[in-house]
Amino acid sequence: MAIEISARKREMQGTGPARRMRRMGRVPGVLYGGDKNPVNLELDHKDLYLNLRNEKFHASILTLDVGGAKEQVLLRSVSMHPFRPQVQHVDFQRVLKDKKLHMKVPLHFVNAEKSPGVKEQGGVVNHVLNELHIVCLPADLPEFVEVDLSGLAVGKSLHARELSLPKGVELSMHKAEDPVVATVVVPQLITEEEEAATAAAAVAAADVPTTEQAAAPKDGEAPAEGEKGAAAGKGGDKATPKAGEKPAADKGEKKEKK
Repeated sequence: MAIEISARKREMQGTGPARRMRRMGRVPGVLYGGDKNPVNLELDHKDLYLNLRNEKFHASILTLDVGGAKEQVLLRSVSMHPFRPQVQHVDFQRVLKDKKLHMKVPLHFVNAEKSPGVKEQGGVVNHVLNELHIVCLPADLPEFVEVDLSGLAVGKSLHARELSLPKGVELSMHKAEDPVVATVVVPQLITEEEEAATAAAAVAAADVPTTEQAAAPKDGEAPAEGEKGAAAGKGGDKATPKAGEKPAADKGEKKEKK
């Protein structure tokens, strides 16, 4: 079932009218292509925004109703606000039945759980591409291209030219071009390498003495400057007398004897 969207002709042009239109919940747009002149459009923002969230809206032939006149079109361009969920502008292209289309269609991955790489070898699927550029007539345009992963093993890759395309659909790429679509990798291998690197870094860090764990000076070596300051600042501690020596008397005791 074709998706239908309504629009009306836009009389005013320019930056100022476009801003006023957006404040009123409308979106400026344009319809071009075919054997007709371009038409400036304005669309309801809420209706358009909801349709843009539908995957089919981006890769299907749409029915555009402009004041009661319906045409078959394709969505070609959407401009969004830099940080607000607001559509700034939209472009549609007319579709001719006898002219081939160049389109990007989404990829749907199936049977990943049946692949030997996932089922038997404990791997996970890595999606390298999420869409594919194709060429076909409007009547043959698919909503998506299915990617069967049932035969994919660990270390193997699935390329674009290995896909089963619908009838009348061709790949839009050079003859020597054959990009990777999906692979299967084992995450455990990555985890072991990361753990080994982390353990090596921890051992290296443990070999470096910190300030509190500084090694004691060897015989004949002077203590570090920090150690001298620490010894001097311990509350004026007196030197310990050697064996056989009497401790020195305080000056106050000598005065009392006199």
